Amino acid sequence: MEYFLIIISSIFVNNIVLAQFLGICPFLGVSNKLSTATGMSMAVCFVITLATVVTYLLNKYLLLPFGLDFLQTIAFILVIAALVQIVEIVLKKTSPSLYQALGIFLPLITTNCAVLGVAITVVTKEFTFGSDPHMLNLAESTVYAFATSVGYGLAMVLFAGLREHLAMNNVPKPFKGLPIALITVSIMAMAFLGFSGIV
Repeated sequence: MEYFLIIISSIFVNNIVLAQFLGICPFLGVSNKLSTATGMSMAVCFVITLATVVTYLLNKYLLLPFGLDFLQTIAFILVIAALVQIVEIVLKKTSPSLYQALGIFLPLITTNCAVLGVAITVVTKEFTFGSDPHMLNLAESTVYAFATSVGYGLAMVLFAGLREHLAMNNVPKPFKGLPIALITVSIMAMAFLGFSGIV
């Protein structure tokens, strides 16, 4: 039951983009087309999940025992940068068209605050999913990271679909481009706010 609450809460109630407002730059930059939004979502999902597992283990078995917890942010950024390099190399070899479409936004996953935010949240915040406040264990952290990245992907794909639809409509000139995109994402955020009564 606790894992179910983690999943629902991370995807809908505390959506990383629409409720916590992390990862907005690639969210707005890559969401012009559904194909690039899907590819970016998968890359971010892989990086967030794997980075959270690696940083959790690094923090628990190296930083905390040796009193080096003040190095968390630097160590976490180095782990994330290494994982993004792996993703970049794999995408360049397996899907050159997606690699070209993502362009500069692929290396920017390293500085995507959603990735670092999830990694830091897991090791510093107490959660109350159906019980007393407690730190997440490795399995719960992995589920939380994966569900959070799925929420990120869901928001990005929905937004990309809406932007593709808006591109084919007659939008008034002052609202074309970024203004209508920001209005659309704010309406999406209000819609997701409706889930906050569930958990």
